[in-house]
Amino acid sequence: MIAISSEPPSLVWDNLLSCLIGFSFHFFFPSLRCSADTSFGDLVLYPCQVPTGDLSLLIPDEKLESRTRRVLSNTYQKLIQSVFLDDSIPNGVKYLINRLLALIEKPTVDPIYIGLFGSTGAGKSSLINAIIQQAMFLPVSGESICTSCIVQVSSGCCAQYEAKIHLLSDQEWREELKNLTKLLHRTEELGREEADAWNRDEAVEEATWKLQMIYGNGAESKNYEELLRAKPKKKIPTSRVITLKAEEAEELSIKLDPYIRTQRRDWDGEAAEMHIWPLIKHVEVTLPKSDLIPEGVVLVDIPGTGDFNSKRDEMWKKTIDKCSVIWVISDIERVSGGRAHEDLLNESIKACQRGFCRDVALVVTKADKLHLPEYLRERKAGNQAIQSQREAVLERNEMIKLQRTRILKEKLKRKLPADFKVLEASDLVYTVSAQEYWQQALLTEEETEIPKLREYIRKRLLDKKRRTVTKYVTEAFGLLLLTDSFSSTQNLPNEHLHMSVLRRFAEEKVELLEKAIGQCFACMEQPLQEGVRTARTSYRCILRACLVRSKGNQGFHQTLKAVCLKNGIYASRTLARIDLNEALTQPIYDQIDPVFGSIFRTGKPTGSALMPHIDAFKHSLQEKMTEIGIRSGWKYDSCKKNFLIQEISAILGGLEDHILRRKRRVYESLTASVQSDLKLCYEEAAQITGKKACERMKDAIRRGVDRQVAEGMFERAQERMQHQFQQLKTGIVEKVKGSITTMLTLASSQGDGLYKELADVGSEYKEMEKLHRSLREVAENARLRKGMQEFLLRASPSKAGPPGTSL
Repeated sequence: MIAISSEPPSLVWDNLLSCLIGFSFHFFFPSLRCSADTSFGDLVLYPCQVPTGDLSLLIPDEKLESRTRRVLSNTYQKLIQSVFLDDSIPNGVKYLINRLLALIEKPTVDPIYIGLFGSTGAGKSSLINAIIQQAMFLPVSGESICTSCIVQVSSGCCAQYEAKIHLLSDQEWREELKNLTKLLHRTEELGREEADAWNRDEAVEEATWKLQMIYGNGAESKNYEELLRAKPKKKIPTSRVITLKAEEAEELSIKLDPYIRTQRRDWDGEAAEMHIWPLIKHVEVTLPKSDLIPEGVVLVDIPGTGDFNSKRDEMWKKTIDKCSVIWVISDIERVSGGRAHEDLLNESIKACQRGFCRDVALVVTKADKLHLPEYLRERKAGNQAIQSQREAVLERNEMIKLQRTRILKEKLKRKLPADFKVLEASDLVYTVSAQEYWQQALLTEEETEIPKLREYIRKRLLDKKRRTVTKYVTEAFGLLLLTDSFSSTQNLPNEHLHMSVLRRFAEEKVELLEKAIGQCFACMEQPLQEGVRTARTSYRCILRACLVRSKGNQGFHQTLKAVCLKNGIYASRTLARIDLNEALTQPIYDQIDPVFGSIFRTGKPTGSALMPHIDAFKHSLQEKMTEIGIRSGWKYDSCKKNFLIQEISAILGGLEDHILRRKRRVYESLTASVQSDLKLCYEEAAQITGKKACERMKDAIRRGVDRQVAEGMFERAQERMQHQFQQLKTGIVEKVKGSITTMLTLASSQGDGLYKELADVGSEYKEMEKLHRSLREVAENARLRKGMQEFLLRASPSKAGPPGTSL
């Protein structure tokens, strides 16, 4: 008998898919059973109860990690109790205790920051609202409002919705206040034309508005000392953090709304909370636990241009750099002709060079918008006839995907190494519609591509979680191996001799690693020299493009002064970002970018790639340890050999994080050097006031740049970057030497600086050994499930569009 289901075909198919996968898991891996049993060997899975793509895939990894932490905690407590009453603790035991504590306190997984990077009105907030399934949670930009600061959205274990609003410190606000009053201070009477230009200046309007919001009307006419004594319109909390909580999303949204939006300057009905928006540094929003935005993922709404305030602007750059994924947001009406998203893409590619970003995509919003008669008129003749608005939208979206993917790939190839992972991505461009996600009058939920972005987030988290757990369990197993071996009193023959051989081998390999790093970094010399030559010949043209405006100086007087007050950088919420230092060094970056990216990439060992050389160093040490272990009799003491092999992986794994954090300093050394050289020039220009002030400021900047270039400004920038590379090399070598020496000393002899009567951790070791063996089964489990999902999804019936979409 065949049961006829009343459920929609797509849901029936999803249920069938889950059940088939669940059956396969039970058939091939009977040890992974659906059970409430929490015994050590049972990894719990519930494959028949969840739809495809659900985060239940994380359950085995979470179980492994949780049990590993429990074993480490028990071991740590036993070691502490065994040395509690001793006056002095041997170095070896201190090392073990500290390493155990560090592993116990290590975060479950470093957050995955996904930056939504776009101009005002591009649809960032609407997209986040759709992803988290809350229609109007963040304020959506309209005629009168826009998100005014960096907003981070994540989920946690809390039961409530919570927001923390971080304000500028008193000192940070004083610094901005000083610069705002300098912008508004006029020491001489201006002519009518210059006065009109002053009043229309964007920087003047921005500064006036900020002061009026904090101190009320008339604040713009007061000086710095008067404003320091003035009382703000709203009381500022001394903690500089405002915490909001609510039981429901809508309730928190209402409370949060006035803090993270800015109104039109001629709008009179603002809430009292809006009076402090110029003081807001950033906002953190935490939702209750959710599969839509799983714990460990942070969505970041990033304004497109930075901020006039130094601290907010610094946070803007750091936020971009810490994102491992950047989605450049542009609405469909601007994506083909607008310049804003191109600038944002360039900034995102720089984040790949200097930061943690490994994936860049263009997300085209409002993809349901289409004027059908105009589209049909411009459509190429000979194409298949369009039957409905929906068909036209889908065809147009597919065309945009193909066009923008090709353009984006070409741009990425010019700037990044050919084997950079983002170039292999199957989806570089998404066309999404938050409005249709809610209404589904024209497109299905899948066609809005919101579920596709959610699936991307899930997969990204799942991959990172698995890598992290594997590394964590392996590292913990190595420590338990050595800890358990300390209780052994067996003295192995020729122990000292073989450890001496290993030390000498390690020293030789460190020297070879140092040479390899030097050769790696030497690849930068030629492109740096070529870039400097290009910069010297083109800097005047670049400066002219930055300083000369199509409308003359109208509205540019105080904007240029703001540039000088901030040492060559001006960022506002409405205008394109101005960075003279970056513009002047761009010819150098154009030359070095592909080589710089090659140095810090992961891939096959080549002369220009750094990490493969470190990996080769690791493998050579591990192979030598295995070889010596077999010859020396470590087959009777496999704990020691395995500890050394695992500990090397842990040491060099930490080194990779160190390198990634330092590369930002290396990359930005060019602009930092130029900014430092031009500091006096900017200060001189910022002091200029009165008639023709704008032209006189420009002349001062030109003279200052000419003088510094003649004195070797670009050459000094080159030397500074080379010095940063040298410091990075020295730091890597010193860290490797120190860590390897400590590790070998620790393992060289049980009687040399170690306890022989530590607490018995045999049971913990056996438990950890069992966990370590489980890693392979979990990995095989995951591979099978992934393969079956791909097979069954390929056979899945396609979903039809919503009714009523014909012409």
